[in-house]
Formats: sequence, C-alpha cells, structure tokens
Amino acid sequence: MKSIAFGQYYPAESPLHRLDPRVKIILTILYIVCSFMCKNVLSYALLLISAIALVMLGRIPLSIVLKGLKAVLFVLGFTAALNIFWTAGEQLLFEWKFIKIYVEGIYAAVFIMIRITALIIGTSMLMTYTTTPIALTNAIEDLLSPLKKLYVPVHSFAMMMTIALRFIPTLIEEAEKIMNAQKARGADLESGGLLDRIKALIPILIPLLMSAVRRAYELAEAMECRCYNGGEGKTRMKQMHLKKADLFSFIVVALMCGSIVALNILL
Repeated sequence: MKSIAFGQYYPAESPLHRLDPRVKIILTILYIVCSFMCKNVLSYALLLISAIALVMLGRIPLSIVLKGLKAVLFVLGFTAALNIFWTAGEQLLFEWKFIKIYVEGIYAAVFIMIRITALIIGTSMLMTYTTTPIALTNAIEDLLSPLKKLYVPVHSFAMMMTIALRFIPTLIEEAEKIMNAQKARGADLESGGLLDRIKALIPILIPLLMSAVRRAYELAEAMECRCYNGGEGKTRMKQMHLKKADLFSFIVVALMCGSIVALNILL
C-alpha cells in the first residue's frame, strides 16, 4: 500500500524540481491531453519516450518510480484483458470456441497499457514527486486567482486540494497499521471469495474513517491555534517567478502535442 505515488514528494536537485509549480500544473494538463490524443504506433512511442525523459530529468530512482506502478498493476492487467478479448478486427490471431483474439485487440491492449503507465509516470514526475505541497497550493491559488472576482474561495479550494494530497500517504500508512492490528487479533483478510474479503474490510474501514475524522479535527484546531484566517492578508516567504527554463519546457510540451496531432493526421 505504500507504493502509491500520489502525495509523495521526493527531494532532489533536478531540472523538474526547479521548474515553476504553475508551469508544471499547466504541463501536466497538456501531458494528459497529449496522452489521450495518441492514435498510432509513432504517437504512442513518442509518449513513452517522453515518460522516460521525465524520469531522467526528475532524477528520481527508477526503483521508486516502478514501485509507484505496483498499485495499478491490476488496472493495467484488467484493461489489457478487456481489450484483448473484446476488441474485434479483421486479422484473426487465435480462435477457440467463443474466444476470439484479433491482432487489433493485441495492439489496443499494448496501447492502453502504455497510455496508463505514461499518465501515471508523467503526472507523478511533474506534480507530486517534484513539487512540495506548499508550492502546489500557491500555484493552484495563483492560476485560479481570476476567479476571486467572482467571489470564488480560491485559497480555500487550493488548501483543500493540497491537504487531500498530503494526507493520502498518511491514511495509507494508517490503514496498513489497522490491517496488521486486525491480523494480530485473528482477522482473516486474504482468504475466501470476493464477498468474504469485502466483509473483512469493514473492521478496517470503520477505524480508518474514525482516524481520518480525528485527524481532521486535530488539523482544524492546529490551524485555529496558529490564527489561520484563510488567504486574506496572507504573504509568502518565497515569490514565484517565471524563468527561461519554464518557457522552454512549455514550448517542448507544446511541440510534443503538435507532433502527436501531426502524426495522427499523416498516418
């Protein structure tokens, strides 16, 4: 359960760590759009190369990146199986009774696995692995600042998102402690059918929910004790400024999106 990448910041000295967090949020959105625009082999190859390049630029150990993918192995396998057995095509590869596997289904399975893997690696490298929660809060608040004229509580919204991301690893660790405690008391969480496993999770979910509520109250009291009053009159110790590297990274990702669109049109 500790392998989930969301909300985990990895301190390092890298070009991605030095990028402006506002630019990284925009780049993440563009990267997600690019991943869904891929339609052929070359565009998916470009997407995979970009994910590898982000890992190299972020200077995050490969073991940590691969560990973050363990949480979605089931999703990868399930979606790949659906595409293999349910995608029809013209080139029949294997047939046995009602099971038919087409070459197009194999391609679709490989492509969807590349897309999901690249999405997780790209968004993790641009956001959580290389951006601190405080920097992420300030970036979201700056990007949504025009909405303040419409009386939208931008600061509160950014704070809630950052706190949610920050407490994901904490809740995962808490869930693991509760599971170990229940196993020590004789609870069986791994055997039985699907319904039995779902029922076995009830003694875990209830304490986990109570722990989350308790932590929320403790956080609220801590913020009140520090005289937190929202974004009104709030100043920052570090001001964010755009640099040449931010502009260069934006141009590179924009060119990547343009290249994928061109490949879709030409091929």
